[in-house]
Amino acid sequence: MDTTSLWVTARLALCVTPLLLLVALPLSYFLVFSRIRGKRFIEATCNLPLVLPPTVLGFYLLVAMGPASPLGKSWEALTGGRLVFSFSGLVAASMVYSLPFAIQPLKTSFSKLDTRLVESAYILGLSPLKTFVRVILPNSLGGLASAGVLVFAHTVGEFGVALMIGGSIPGKTRVASISIFEHVEMLDYAGASTLSLVLLVFSYMVLLILGSIK
Repeated sequence: MDTTSLWVTARLALCVTPLLLLVALPLSYFLVFSRIRGKRFIEATCNLPLVLPPTVLGFYLLVAMGPASPLGKSWEALTGGRLVFSFSGLVAASMVYSLPFAIQPLKTSFSKLDTRLVESAYILGLSPLKTFVRVILPNSLGGLASAGVLVFAHTVGEFGVALMIGGSIPGKTRVASISIFEHVEMLDYAGASTLSLVLLVFSYMVLLILGSIK
């Protein structure tokens, strides 16, 4: 069994999940509680990876993160390495790809909160930040857990974006889904079957976990 690709996949998911939750928490708060005009356009942009084909998203990320782009040039000047076809680039692309899977559970959880709790916190003089930390977050742990599980699982199963941004560098960017594809290309169905079984069992466990979260 290709344990190296499984390790890269696990490492990627473990990096993406906490980083994306840090981004999604304030963004979800903004989308639920903000009253500014045009909020629906921001929300549509965040949800775009849900409907955009992964190869299309991967292509635009490749252009945005390539060595000729401002982002790519800045990264290379800062680190000395390229953003594309690197693990760091794969993490960044995966965060964009899995963003809706973090935002949706958090938005749902925030929307279900009793608004009187938030209003009472403001009346007592708590700032928006303290209200978020002391009131909103403790009452949204179920949504936070669901978001974390979904992001982790979605990152484990990604293919198109991972291939476009990370390529297939053994031990560095070749994740399990790409390894399965390459096993099939080489007619190594036994190797593909073993890896597929691992991901199947993992996916089933994820569904059981999500079903137990309240």
